[in-house]
Amino acid sequence: TNKQPAMKQTIIIMLALLAFPAAGAGAQGIGDVLKSIEQNNKELQALRKDNEAATAEIKSQNNLEDPSVEYSPFFRRGASGVASSELVVSQGFDFPTVYAARSKSGKLQRETLDLQYSAARRDILLSAKNLCFDLIHLKKMKALLDLRRKNTEELLALFTKKLENGGATTLEVNKIKMDLMNIQTEVATMEASQQTAMQSLTALNGNAPLTFNADDYGTSNHTDSYETMLSKAMASDYDILTAQASEQVLEQEIKVNKQNWIPKLEIGYRRNTEGSEASNGFLVGASFPLFSSRNKMKTAKAQHEGAQLRLDNARIEVENRVKARIQEVQKLKKAKDTYDTALLQQTLGILRKAVESGEISIIDYYVEADGIYSNLQTYLDIERQYQGALAEIYKNEL
Repeated sequence: TNKQPAMKQTIIIMLALLAFPAAGAGAQGIGDVLKSIEQNNKELQALRKDNEAATAEIKSQNNLEDPSVEYSPFFRRGASGVASSELVVSQGFDFPTVYAARSKSGKLQRETLDLQYSAARRDILLSAKNLCFDLIHLKKMKALLDLRRKNTEELLALFTKKLENGGATTLEVNKIKMDLMNIQTEVATMEASQQTAMQSLTALNGNAPLTFNADDYGTSNHTDSYETMLSKAMASDYDILTAQASEQVLEQEIKVNKQNWIPKLEIGYRRNTEGSEASNGFLVGASFPLFSSRNKMKTAKAQHEGAQLRLDNARIEVENRVKARIQEVQKLKKAKDTYDTALLQQTLGILRKAVESGEISIIDYYVEADGIYSNLQTYLDIERQYQGALAEIYKNEL
């Protein structure tokens, strides 16, 4: 009697040791997959490089002008070689306040680039998360089909034996066989869908191999109120933030263009030589933007007004989209909560016992069981839609 508890403990420890490596070796959940895709996705890699190039270009827009060097030799009739020459070395630059205004504009432009990248990253990771959800949903659906196939195979063996003993009809056995054929077809379709989803997920990972082992959707923010979900989404949405940053950039461009009337300055060194004599001096000049700045302020103001309208439109679109998703989540949660999956599973067990004992016919069994399996599949579909709608609401937190 003392050996049995010890044996049970040994078996439990062995099972735990066997399960531990399987869970840790290459196991990847949704978070692991998203991290991998963020690093390996080719589109995101290209965007990072594009932003590096754009950032360097923005910085170069506020550089000093290139220095100018001019040398002019003069020749005179009767004089051998160069009679006289002139050397001018000059440097042009804008007024210091112009550089300060352009520097602030460049900073805002770089922030806009970062937000555009964040929006693209969010969209790609959301697609990846939805593919993970699809795989979890398909895995749950396949588990339900596997359970149904197991029950059908056991019923087929039982009723085949009953047919041999005269306790069942050929019609009943054929009904079970047809159900098994339908299940096998659905399983094959499900496995093909799983393979397609996994290939799409691998493509997002730059074709680097992935191992996705998650069985559940994980925690969700379904406890947040309507107002909390809406405020979180509106405050963090990258479409709004990007439009807002673009509006700030163009507002700063107006301030930059307001200083276009300030003359450009030029200083330099001048050296004149004639024969053996040379004279040195300084060059001081200014360039007045009488024509180059024409209509620039008008253009900047029009662009800013367009950016303000795009910002207003982005807020309207995001608000309406989020409100629709929140309403969808609320309805799906209400529908999901009406399903008592434990009761449905228990009823399947009761039906199984009833048909095995002969209390109901196989036809009556399938009438009831098909309805229960259909309800369980509907529940899994609603659960998937619910998780997808939640992911859409909180996509900016990815």
